[in-house]
Amino acid sequence: MSRNLPPHPNLEHLRKQAKDLLHELKQENPALQLADAQHILAREYGFASWPKLKAHVESLPGEAAPAKAVPEKENPFVGNWAANLSKSKRHPGNPFQSATLQFTVVGDTVTIIDVVVDEAGREIQSKNTILVDGQEHTTEHGYVFMARWRGSNVLETEAKKDGVPAGWGRYEISEDGKTLTISGDEQVIVLDRHWRV
Repeated sequence: MSRNLPPHPNLEHLRKQAKDLLHELKQENPALQLADAQHILAREYGFASWPKLKAHVESLPGEAAPAKAVPEKENPFVGNWAANLSKSKRHPGNPFQSATLQFTVVGDTVTIIDVVVDEAGREIQSKNTILVDGQEHTTEHGYVFMARWRGSNVLETEAKKDGVPAGWGRYEISEDGKTLTISGDEQVIVLDRHWRV
């Protein structure tokens, strides 16, 4: 099997492909290791070895490759956040009473669990997983979604539907790491870091 690298290859995505390939290969040969799958994947992309494929991706110009994710233990987004309504400008169609968010970051994958108490006092919980790789991804609802890092303290998202912009968001951590500001269509939500006791 032969594969073609995308115009802006992402090393984290290639690592995930290698892990997926290993899972498939272990069905026939349980003794195989991740290094074996990485080697096979590199050969499918036309490289002699995984280190050569990795060196190629890392050598690409800065603007071609998305900014690298910050390791989880150092990522300023990781943790719990509570909306500060006195500092926020809520969307006119969503005057919620309170909101808390929990961020986890693993590689280029950001998971956000939010608990919102709506205007009527109902608690609504949701979970969103965002692949922050600068590539466009189509959602199950037909939206094209893209997210990218802008340094370690800024995450930007944008969505399109049928080629037309459908929304955007900017998540920014303050320099002191105590405030998260989420800007989007007609709203700015300011959240304070919620330290666990």
